[in-house]
Amino acid sequence: MVYLTRVEHFNAAHKLYNPNWSPGKNEEMFGVCANENWHGHNFDLYVTIKGEVNAETGFLFDVKKLSKIIQAHAIQKLDHKNLNLDVDFLLGKMCSTENLAAAIWQQIAPHLPEEVHLHCIKLYETPRIYVEYFGD
Repeated sequence: MVYLTRVEHFNAAHKLYNPNWSPGKNEEMFGVCANENWHGHNFDLYVTIKGEVNAETGFLFDVKKLSKIIQAHAIQKLDHKNLNLDVDFLLGKMCSTENLAAAIWQQIAPHLPEEVHLHCIKLYETPRIYVEYFGD
């Protein structure tokens, strides 16, 4: 089994805010991340696939094709967007990095060919904070 990772980047704004809570409770739980005027991150997305190397190509999967899949089904929908308002697959969800990583998985996995499998989504919110998601 071989693992291959492609790294992509996007910028996006969001806020952590539970509409069922008071502004005070949101601020207590989420601090400055509940700012009603939003805040942004420079996200780094690591998409790792796994499978067997193709004997004819020497590749697990063409990384240019992997990048196109990630771009079309995740990055173009997320880059320079407000995650709470502009991203259809996040509507109605808390826009935490944990939920975002799982949602990205759901966007990418169906578009991979049979011979490879999505292994991990690693999403860096900051250089010191990241989430890893390995599927359900």
